[in-house]
Amino acid sequence: MASHIVGYPRMGPKRELKFALESFWDGKSSAEDLQKVSADLRSSIWKQMSEAGIKYIPSNTFSYYDQVLDTTAMLGAVPPRFNWNGGEIGFDVYFSMARGNASVPAMEMKRWFDTNYYFIVPELGPDVKFSYASHKAVTEYKEAKGHGVETVPVLIGPVSYLLLSKPAWGVEKTFSVLSLLPKILPIYKEVVSELKAAGASWIQFDEPLLVTDLDSHKLQAFSEAYAELESTLSGLNVLVETYFADVPAEAFQTLTSLKGVTAYGFDLVRGTKTLELIKSGFPAGKYLFAGVVDGRNIWANDLAASLSVLRGLEGVVGKDKLVVSTSCSLLHTAVDLVNENKLDDEIKSWLAFAAQKVVEVNALAKALAGQKDEGFFSANAAAQASRMSSPRVTNEAVQKAAAALRGSDHRRATNVSARLDAQQKKLNLPILPTTTIGSFPQTIELRRVRCEYKAKKISEEEYVASIKEEINKVVKLQEELDIDVLVHGEPERNDMVEYFGEQLSGFAFTANGWVQSYGSRCVKPPIIYGDVSRPKAMTVFWSSLAQSMTARPMKGMLTGPVTILNSSFVRNDQPRHETCYQIALAIKDEVEDLEKAGINVIQIDEAALREGLPLRKSEHAFYLDWAVHSFRITNCGIQDTTQIHTHMCYSNFNDIIFSIINMDADVITIENSRSNENLLSVFREGVQYDASIGPGVYDIHSPRIPSTEEIVDRIYEMLTVLETRILWVNPDCGLKTRKYTEVKPALSNMVAATKLLRTQLTVPRRLEGSFLRHCASIFEQTKAFLSYHLFE
Repeated sequence: MASHIVGYPRMGPKRELKFALESFWDGKSSAEDLQKVSADLRSSIWKQMSEAGIKYIPSNTFSYYDQVLDTTAMLGAVPPRFNWNGGEIGFDVYFSMARGNASVPAMEMKRWFDTNYYFIVPELGPDVKFSYASHKAVTEYKEAKGHGVETVPVLIGPVSYLLLSKPAWGVEKTFSVLSLLPKILPIYKEVVSELKAAGASWIQFDEPLLVTDLDSHKLQAFSEAYAELESTLSGLNVLVETYFADVPAEAFQTLTSLKGVTAYGFDLVRGTKTLELIKSGFPAGKYLFAGVVDGRNIWANDLAASLSVLRGLEGVVGKDKLVVSTSCSLLHTAVDLVNENKLDDEIKSWLAFAAQKVVEVNALAKALAGQKDEGFFSANAAAQASRMSSPRVTNEAVQKAAAALRGSDHRRATNVSARLDAQQKKLNLPILPTTTIGSFPQTIELRRVRCEYKAKKISEEEYVASIKEEINKVVKLQEELDIDVLVHGEPERNDMVEYFGEQLSGFAFTANGWVQSYGSRCVKPPIIYGDVSRPKAMTVFWSSLAQSMTARPMKGMLTGPVTILNSSFVRNDQPRHETCYQIALAIKDEVEDLEKAGINVIQIDEAALREGLPLRKSEHAFYLDWAVHSFRITNCGIQDTTQIHTHMCYSNFNDIIFSIINMDADVITIENSRSNENLLSVFREGVQYDASIGPGVYDIHSPRIPSTEEIVDRIYEMLTVLETRILWVNPDCGLKTRKYTEVKPALSNMVAATKLLRTQLTVPRRLEGSFLRHCASIFEQTKAFLSYHLFE
């Protein structure tokens, strides 16, 4: 019986790739140094899977930044602003597309389906000149072969690639990216031909869009694409892989009818309904790659249950055509449980990281082949029973409190317009108030202090003194910049989710459970193993300390319940919404304690609210109902004069705008700049938004510093659709990953742009008619003495 892994984490067990990338970006190491670290990581991954007995080992799942960006490079689809002149795409162009540079902004980032990973969105139009510009897939296949490992090269399928794209700047939004299919297929043919020539016998096309709601036109594109590729694919075994959800019946029919395809991969963890489609209509003679080992969570597989599912499938597809696989790439889970020394033995026995999941896949394949490892299966069964019966998992008081939430929608008693009036009387903010999202740069010295405190190398008094000094520095800097609503900079926090999870019951934490978020950015998701409660206040001390340093409003900074849930490895023994309600009650306690401590502005970040949105529209309403309700629970009991902010970043929010309104926050700050201000289109379409809003005026995930004129331009564009009385000015996201040499001039330009516009805006109403024309005239005059010209 054969085994297969869809994909594997790239960063390395100790984040080796992260450090190599950042060293290269900082000019501290060479391209050759980066390539050496990367080659060593690839070699170790292939060797590990080969030694574990995996038959179908993936290649080309490694990436220096993002697999979608790799496909953009393969196709030569470089936006014109990066001044690429053809030839093989090198690091300069590649990383400029991902991160921007001193002259031009980066490409947009967007969440990869409903995961915590971000991809770089391709920008396409009718004039793109596609060319075979990155031979990475072939190079890495040959590299693995040189190590004696036969692999399955993995490509993002042509239709999914196009459907993940967006019209480029200056291209009509109605442009059909699928019209480019005939232009990219010749390049796919070149790649496939080179792989065949290099000796590949299998190839994997990832087509995850097949699990989404697709109309007949889009489904037809899959049929047309693979019909066109059929002759080139001849002689190869072709796997089309899907993941993250059920494949709808119509898409299943399309998929299993594709020309030239040998095998189909399905997520049977999140896509359990697909089992019925397989049992009722799987094509004879084809391979089924059954994704029974969860690639998105860290719980040990229930081997007995999975084996039962697989044996049922044997009778449908035949023993020789069934391949045991992961539900999706293991990119979304931690790397290796062996590196964990913080977890106690009981919890550790319940877990499996990527390395352990490889072993699970092979153990299931061997069991199906009559070579069951009884000891391994018995230990797994004991761990499953231990988790189900452990008293540390259940807290009756928490369950009763969550159950009591039923029957109320937990809205604040007063509408948002009245609350904003009450808050303005108390806060006395200027028009276009400025703020930041929360975090300030995490310097090497700051990280050292936190590490030494955790290692008990410095006392609590020394730690508090160091953090207090850092907060004071951040407060003084904001006052010097003349920012209106301040933050304390979060120097005491390692991560916006981990920091809170460490102080809540029901959470466990790893030492090296890192997962890639984007580029070199990694997060260490908490593990929610039991019922959640708040034993004591978590942020009140630091927020009160920061407020005592300034007369300006100081935001209390919290992470919202939905973001904590969606950014964690969540227990799978109860519905997700029940866990979310428990977290919401814990955050509610913290909000009320902050208010009692005199914090008048409290930000409850819901950066990951949209990421949990199910991939099927039919499931959206239920998710949004409990997610929005969870947010409202956190602040339903506070006074009208306490201003509640929330923050969301890097996703497509237009389709959930009414749910965002339904959150009933007083102020929402939201990503806007990387998406080319797509957010504003919803307001141009007439959506009425009564709360205050701060669409980000510059992209913090790029090292480039926006000019004053660029920010003026962005604010001016916002004012054409939003009233001055509700508009806030802020960056896209927190400043944690940036350097002070970037942050200071960027924020200085942001404040300067705001002050420039304040002198021109004296009426708190929507800009229209003659007044709008007047502002346009002033704006054009302003451009005369500012030098930067933003791309249109």
